[in-house]
This record gives sequence, C-alpha cells and structure tokens, in this order.
Amino acid sequence: MKPIRACLLTLACLVPVAGMAQWQWIDKDGRKVFSDQAPPPDLPAKNILRAPSGVKGKSISMVPTEPASAASAATPPKPPAPQLSGKDKELEAKKKAAESAEADKKKAQEEELARMRADNCARAKRSKQAFDSGVRISRMNAKGEQEYLDDAQRAAEAKRLDGVIASDCKAAS
Repeated sequence: MKPIRACLLTLACLVPVAGMAQWQWIDKDGRKVFSDQAPPPDLPAKNILRAPSGVKGKSISMVPTEPASAASAATPPKPPAPQLSGKDKELEAKKKAAESAEADKKKAQEEELARMRADNCARAKRSKQAFDSGVRISRMNAKGEQEYLDDAQRAAEAKRLDGVIASDCKAAS
C-alpha cells in the first residue's frame, strides 16, 4: 500500500511540471520574453531561444520557411537604436535635482559641524584661560554641593581642554 501511495504522490508532483511549458525568445526591441504561449508568427526562428519540450520540429519556429533570398528581400532594414524619450530626460532631471539636494544637505551639515567646532574651540579656550590664571575653580557634585578642584583634578581638566582645543581649533583656524 505504501509503495502505491509513494508512486501516486510522485506522479501528482510531476503533473504541474509537465504543464509548465515555457517559451523564451528575443522580441523585435531586443528584450527577452518569457511566455506560456508561442511567439508571434513574424518572429524569426533564430530569435527563439527555448521552446517547450513537448513541441515538435516545425512548431518551434512558428514561421513558414521561405527561401533565403525571398526572406532577406521581404525583411525590412533594422530600425535605428531607440532614442531617449522625454521620460528619460525627466528622469535625468529628477536625478540631477536629487543629487543637488543631497549635495546641499551635505554642505549644510558640514557648515553646522564647522560652526559647532568653532563654538567648542572658543569655550575650551576661555575655560583654559580660567585654569591657567590660577583662580580657584569649583563645581557642583552629585549631591548639589559646591566643591573646589584640587591640583590633580585641575591638571586632568587642563589636559582634557588641551585635547578639545587641539581637535576643534585646528579645523576652525
């Protein structure tokens, strides 16, 4: 019983594969076309890339065979390459506008960054002047109490300010 079921299941799975007859050809514009229907009869046999496996010999071409001289005389010359249409020009204009907007946005971000660096530079220089003057500097601790910086804390803060000045002021100068 199990082998019969296995055979029936296998056959049931193969039925859709047989129904998937696919044609593939290159149309007059040079594009690949995939279809379950035969190509148009005026399509040359050389442009048919693939036919369903169940199709026999003459049915593949779907084109009546003519002598080579008659076929070449009846075939019109190839049209020139397609020109860009107005839609392509519109697409190019939109692309340029998008690139321009992106460049403007990037420039604005760079200007904002430069302004922030200049502001940080000015603040760091003012703070460094206060530290170098020898004035006692106090801060609020986590409890909200005022505490004065000792020599080690002053040195650490002065070193941090030197780093800020080195990074932000060199770009602003």
